[in-house]
Amino acid sequence: MKIILLSLAFTFCSVSLLWSKTGDTIRVVSHDQTVVVTDPAKGVKAYRRWAVFPSTKVPVRRINLLVTFGCPDSLRCADWDYLDHIYIRRKGGVNSPSLDYPIGRMLTPYGGAFGQDWSFDWKSDITDFSLLLRDSVEIEYEHTGYEPNNDRGWKITVTFEIVEGTPVLEPVSILKLYDGSFLYGDSTQSIEEKLKPVSFVTGKNTQHTRILIFQTGHGMDANGCGEFCSRYRELWFDGKMIDKRNIWKKCGDNPLYPQAGTWLIDRAYWCPGYLQQPDVFDLAVTNGAEHTIDINMEPYVTGNPSANERISAYLIQYKKPAAQHDVTIEDIMVPTGSKTHLRKNPSCANPVIVIRNMGSKPLTQCVIEYGTDGFSRRKHVWKGNLLFNRQAVIGLPGEVQGNTGENTFSVSLAEPNGKKDDNRSDNTMHTLFTKAPVHGSALVFHLRTNKQPQQNGYVVRNSNGKIMYERALGTLEAETDYRDTLRLAPGCYELVLKDTADNGLEFWFNNRGGRGFARLLDVKGQLLKHFDSDFGSGIYYSFEVSADSTQFALPDELPAVGVFPTRTNGKTTMDYFGNSPQKVTVHLVTDPGNEVIEEHIYEELKEAVFTYDLSYRPAQRYYLKVYVGGKLVFNKRVRVEGGRK
Repeated sequence: MKIILLSLAFTFCSVSLLWSKTGDTIRVVSHDQTVVVTDPAKGVKAYRRWAVFPSTKVPVRRINLLVTFGCPDSLRCADWDYLDHIYIRRKGGVNSPSLDYPIGRMLTPYGGAFGQDWSFDWKSDITDFSLLLRDSVEIEYEHTGYEPNNDRGWKITVTFEIVEGTPVLEPVSILKLYDGSFLYGDSTQSIEEKLKPVSFVTGKNTQHTRILIFQTGHGMDANGCGEFCSRYRELWFDGKMIDKRNIWKKCGDNPLYPQAGTWLIDRAYWCPGYLQQPDVFDLAVTNGAEHTIDINMEPYVTGNPSANERISAYLIQYKKPAAQHDVTIEDIMVPTGSKTHLRKNPSCANPVIVIRNMGSKPLTQCVIEYGTDGFSRRKHVWKGNLLFNRQAVIGLPGEVQGNTGENTFSVSLAEPNGKKDDNRSDNTMHTLFTKAPVHGSALVFHLRTNKQPQQNGYVVRNSNGKIMYERALGTLEAETDYRDTLRLAPGCYELVLKDTADNGLEFWFNNRGGRGFARLLDVKGQLLKHFDSDFGSGIYYSFEVSADSTQFALPDELPAVGVFPTRTNGKTTMDYFGNSPQKVTVHLVTDPGNEVIEEHIYEELKEAVFTYDLSYRPAQRYYLKVYVGGKLVFNKRVRVEGGRK
C-alpha cells in the first residue's frame, strides 16, 4: 500500500495530508499534537481546525477515526474523566453554514500519574459519515471540564484514516435524529417528551438504512444516576421493538490501566479513557416508504434530578450492499502490539482475530490463513452464521511463532461461503508484535494476598487449556504469602490471576481491602515480572518455557514498588523489591506546585518497607516519586485527607 505525504497550507489553517492512489490509504490529520486544556470559567473549550478530505470523485471503502493522547511537553497530563466530542462543524469553506455533527465521543482518562512519555491510541469506524467527510471540512475537538489549566492538559492528535475502494454501502443521505443532553428522572418532564418519535420517508434509491447511536450517562443524583446506575434503553422501528439493552459498561478490564482515579468502577456505557464505539442497527427497507424511529428509556423518577443522558443518533440511508459474498478482516487481537489489546499480549499461543461479513448473503464459512512472517503458515476453516455487517471473534489453533524481539503476524481470508470474494482489498491484515518472554523450567509465583482473598484465585494452563497449577477461589487466606514453585516442561503457558470484585490486589478507593502483590521469580529469587497490583479484573501473562538458556528473558531491570494506602489521614507505606542493591531516592511532592517536601535517599537498597507520616501536612494531594539511578521508575498520587489544617 502506497502512502504519500503532502503538506497543504491554508490562510485559515495548517493541515497535513497523506494522499494515495486508488486502493490505498489516505490519512488526514486535523489536530496534530494539539495541546488542549480546560476553560474553567465556561466548562468547555473548542479547538477548531480545517482539513482537506478526498473529493466526491474518490470512492471510499472505510473511514477510521484515530485519536492519540499524550502528556504535553510543558505540562503534566490532566486529571479528570471528562466528556469530549469531535464534531464536523462546517463543510465547504469558512462561510458555509454550521452542521454540528458529533462523530466521535471521547471520555478522557485519569492522567494524574502518567509520565511525560505516556501515550495511548484509540480507533473507531466512522464510515457512516463518508457523505460529510469530503473536500474542506472544519473539525472541532471540544474539551470540557473545570480543572486548572495552567499546569495540566492533554496533547492530542486526531487522524482520519480513509481507505479507498468500492463502498460496502453507497450512502444516499444522513439525518440527525437526536442530539443533546436530556434530563433523566424529572417528575415534571419525562425524558420521552424530548425523545419523541422521528418519521422519515426513504429516498428513491434507498434499499438499506442504518441507525447509529452514541449514548452515555452523566451526572449524579441520590441513586447514582446517570453515571453510576444501570437502566435499559429500547429502540423501536415502525412500532416494533428491535433492541433492548442496559446502558452499562464493565470497566475492570479497561486496557488503559492503572489510572489515578476510579477507572475500574463500572459506568453508564463508558469507562475513563475510552473512545466510544456507537451502537449500529441495520435494516432492509424499500424506497419511497414511510418509517418511524423511537428511543425509549426505562421509566425513572427521582427527587432533585441531576442525571443526564447524552445522546446523538443518526439515520443513514444507503443503496443495497455492493457484494453478496464479501468477508473482511477487522482486527488481529492476538498477537499484536496494539495498546487496546495489551491485556492479552504478548502471547505465545492461540491467535485471536475479528472478521466481518460485508456481503448481503449470510456468511457461513471462510478460509483463514495465518502465521508469523518467516515461519510456516497455517490454514483454518471457520464455520458459523454471520448476517450482514455482523462480526465474529475467532480463536485460531496453534502457537504464535516468532523470533526474539519484533515480528510480523499476517492473516488472510478467502472463499466466503465457498465463493470468490467480491472484494479482496480488505482480506489481509498484518500486525507487529513482540515475542512472548521465554523462561526456564522452574519458576516461582509469589502471591501476597490482601484483606479480601475470597475475591482471588489463579491458574496456570498450557496451550491446550490443561491446568498445570491452580489456587482456586475460596482457598486463599488473608494477608498471606504464597510462594508456589512451577515446574513446567518446554511449551507455551498462560498465568491468569482473577479478581471477582474487579478491584485488583489494591485500589485506592478500597482501603478496607488493603494491598497485595503478585510477582514471578526465578528459583534464585530474581524478579522476572512484576504485576501492578492495581489491575482491576485480572492479570494475564503468557510465556514460553524452553530448555535453551540463551533464549531466557533477563531479570526485570525495574524494581517492584508499591504504596498503600494512597488515601490517608497521614501515614502511608512503600514496599520496594529490586534485583540488586542500588541508590534509590524518594521524593514526596505537592500537587499542584511540584514542591519537594520530603527527600529520602537509600544508598544500597534492594528490599525494604518504609512508612511515611504526612499527618503534619495540609490536606491535599501529593505525589510519591521513586528514582533509581536518577531515573523515575514509580509515580503514585497520595491524598492526605485529615492532615494539618
